[in-house]
Amino acid sequence: MVACMIDDPELVTPKQMDRWRADFDNWAIVDTVCFKLFDRTPHAMAKINEWVQLNDEFGRRAGFALLASLALHGRGEPAVFLRGLMYIEAAASDERNFVKKGVNWALRAIGCKRDPALRSAARELTTRLAGSTDKTARWIGKDAQRAFAKADKRTS
Repeated sequence: MVACMIDDPELVTPKQMDRWRADFDNWAIVDTVCFKLFDRTPHAMAKINEWVQLNDEFGRRAGFALLASLALHGRGEPAVFLRGLMYIEAAASDERNFVKKGVNWALRAIGCKRDPALRSAARELTTRLAGSTDKTARWIGKDAQRAFAKADKRTS
């Protein structure tokens, strides 16, 4: 945990990121490392593309936690987040708890960005997921809808 707080993002290599990711064994470490270090590296986008495809629970969560972290910190171009929405939709039926919550976090983070096109695309996806016959996708969509409704009330 301390290492992610003091490491220099410019010196972090893709190999180091993969090595650390392979050792992730709980959501708190995953989220903290992604939020405090990995999203500041020049390799973050490439790792999202790789990690959201993984089959291990914490590895896949790392991909979505990294996507959420980039959105929350305002790093990355809109194209990164539009691609991220495709990843979210593809993973929305993954019922593993830590993946499901990582997917949801990424969706909420993208949907609360100031970019109107991203907000609209995220909210369209949220509506599709909320109406899904898959219970996991439906939970993700409905939870994101509640989060967006709260955020809209705060800004009005």
